[in-house]
Amino acid sequence: MDSRGMRLLLLASVFTIATCGLIYELIAGTLASYLLGDSVTQFSTVIGVYLFAMGVGSWLSKFVKEKVLATFIRVEFLIGLIGGFSALLLFALFDQVASFRVLLYGLVFLTGALVGLEIPLLLRLLKDQLKFEDLVSRVLSLDYIGALAASLLFPLVLVPKLGLVRSSFLFGLLNAGVGLLALHFLRSSLERQRMLWLGGILSVLLLAAGFAGADRWQAWAERSAYNENIIFAHSSPYQRLILTRHRDDLRLYLNGNLQFSSRDEYRYHETLVHPVLSRIEKPKQVLVLGGGDGLAAREILRYPAVESITLVDLDAEMTRLFSRQPVLTALNAGSLTSPKLHVENADAFTWLETAAKRGLKFDAAIIDFPDPSNFSIGKLYSTAFYEKLRNVLSPSALISIQCTSPLAARKSFWCVDETLRACGYGTAPYHVYVPSFGEWGFILASPEPATLADGAPHALPEGLRYLTPDTLVQCFRFPPDMSVVPAGVNRLNNQVLVRHFEEEWGRYE
Repeated sequence: MDSRGMRLLLLASVFTIATCGLIYELIAGTLASYLLGDSVTQFSTVIGVYLFAMGVGSWLSKFVKEKVLATFIRVEFLIGLIGGFSALLLFALFDQVASFRVLLYGLVFLTGALVGLEIPLLLRLLKDQLKFEDLVSRVLSLDYIGALAASLLFPLVLVPKLGLVRSSFLFGLLNAGVGLLALHFLRSSLERQRMLWLGGILSVLLLAAGFAGADRWQAWAERSAYNENIIFAHSSPYQRLILTRHRDDLRLYLNGNLQFSSRDEYRYHETLVHPVLSRIEKPKQVLVLGGGDGLAAREILRYPAVESITLVDLDAEMTRLFSRQPVLTALNAGSLTSPKLHVENADAFTWLETAAKRGLKFDAAIIDFPDPSNFSIGKLYSTAFYEKLRNVLSPSALISIQCTSPLAARKSFWCVDETLRACGYGTAPYHVYVPSFGEWGFILASPEPATLADGAPHALPEGLRYLTPDTLVQCFRFPPDMSVVPAGVNRLNNQVLVRHFEEEWGRYE
């Protein structure tokens, strides 16, 4: 290859390996968020370890005194294998190792160190092809352009179209491909090529097999993690959705966290909805925030007076799944396709601003968000959120909020109550025992405290399986081990609730 061709090959390699390097970093951060929660902490620590490891790799490059090209090619094969198999390994071993974080950060460090070796080695290979100032500007420009390409490709194409496991194998193949191209076109500069060819071809074959069988490998890894029969698995841009079935028990997991079991979900959803709607004489306009499974909407539709339900859920994949699959529409009684129900796939935090500008007002709001396991969800339990919510509620409106377990996460539960009261809401906390979850808590609240104090339950609708007037009264009584404790107010700038939640539920990991 002439010098111009070699220069182009090596510069193209810079762009490719920069893209691959950032993709591995994003995959590790996303997987850590899926499996460990708290996306801000996981991404921050993964990025920190990865960048530190890159620095270590760059420092180690000075010890490569000779055979720079052969070392670069070996590094590409190693990155391809380690980065390519990283997502599958993390999925498969999540429940199998004593400390998942050691495995996670070990892989992140190893990948980062190898990526840190690449650019210094490439600079040394290109030093005779370009002037120093031209060399630095071109290499760094392509490095940053590759990072931009990766940051756009990852959320818009790779996660929704390929998923994390297949994406990691694809970019492992690209790394191995860079190594093989360098080996082929620059072979005249190499001695003893046989082992390099053998290593490169073996790497490509293993990664290609992983890419072709990614769905089966991931299904196997998830079966071993869930120990249940997985009947649906899909990664949306926001979360990993898993549906399992064991005999008559259908379960939904989001990012590994159980959302419901069909055997006892009626206890949860009856208790979430009816303490609110049974106190409103004729609820007409009802807002549901979260609840993309349609199970809360199923309970709301028991009230003939309800004229309209607006359901706001971030994930379109979630609402689409629960409005089309027969086994799920049987569970939610087809609530998501009811002519009374309107679905808005949007972030509830920003949607409330739009709704207030449109002058929307609701008689009741049912809030069924996931637990506040990270800061992006914690904002939906903050003073800022409840102030926005007030703007779309009629003066006599009532709301109910799922608030995690008052037994397992006592401070978290009472933190939500304290936050609502700091915003001027009247509150009435209550709880229910759900066998698949344990003791679970909710808060009934009103923007006008007098409304809550004066309101008394009207008749419950027909056909409920758990709630009766007697059980409803019991729900509002707390034993000493779940009674109120000081917990602070959850604000956007402190997110104390997320820290309580991580600390309290962390005891059960």
